[in-house]
Amino acid sequence: MRMALCVARFYEDLADRLEAGARARFAEAGVTDVDRYDVPGAFELPLAARFAAESGRYDGVACLGAVIRGETDHYEWVCQEAARGIQDVQLRSGIPCAFGVLTVDNREQALARAGGDKRDSGRHAAEAVLALAGLRRQLQVP
Repeated sequence: MRMALCVARFYEDLADRLEAGARARFAEAGVTDVDRYDVPGAFELPLAARFAAESGRYDGVACLGAVIRGETDHYEWVCQEAARGIQDVQLRSGIPCAFGVLTVDNREQALARAGGDKRDSGRHAAEAVLALAGLRRQLQVP
């Protein structure tokens, strides 16, 4: 299998932690062919996922990043559109695309969910992509 990581770099340290979790899970599954594509923020992830999915080179795409709530409505728009866009890409393309984007109130919550004491969302995104890519192969979906 060959996988793509689309990584929102707005919070560099969180992006690195999420990527490490995803790469570790892919490696455990024997997937070593993983390409990374960086984008500025979570809002740009759907288009990067679409490019990767439509390239025909990947069995799955894990979208990783973080959005931390601020004082304005911007948080709501970015979270909703990133989630909707990534879901739209996988439904239209048939290529599994995981939503590994932290949507949190503060930095502490983000750290706890990027390989911290709560969960490893990068790892979970890779698990989702692996599961759906396996199902796609099992059902022989073109």
